[in-house]
Amino acid sequence: MYFLLRLLINAAALWVAIQVVGGIDHRGSWWSLLFVALVFGVLNASVRPLLKLLSLPILILTLGLFIFVINALMLLLTGWVSGLLGLGFYVDGFWAALFGGVIVSIVSLLLSMFTGARKMKVHVESYTPRS
Repeated sequence: MYFLLRLLINAAALWVAIQVVGGIDHRGSWWSLLFVALVFGVLNASVRPLLKLLSLPILILTLGLFIFVINALMLLLTGWVSGLLGLGFYVDGFWAALFGGVIVSIVSLLLSMFTGARKMKVHVESYTPRS
């Protein structure tokens, strides 16, 4: 349930970024946008922690503001992988990715708070079965 909710939140956040930011485009169906959201989620779960670890000194030096650059890189990477997969999602340059990353972050945070996905994540991660 949590996975499906996160997928829908990512798809909605990407859709808002497509509508608001001029350099982000998607030419495809809703199904392909769901696959783009899946690619985005997989990259965020696998590559983003490594980028945060490698850039830890810069993150500390900039008081966490470098996370916006990491978000932009994740959006650029999602556009590149989606282009390879033929999903019709394109990001045109760093500035579009930076603004899109901010939009995706804000929309994702708001939708997570509204749907209770943040609370659900805490409960899923803290659950330990009793023997």
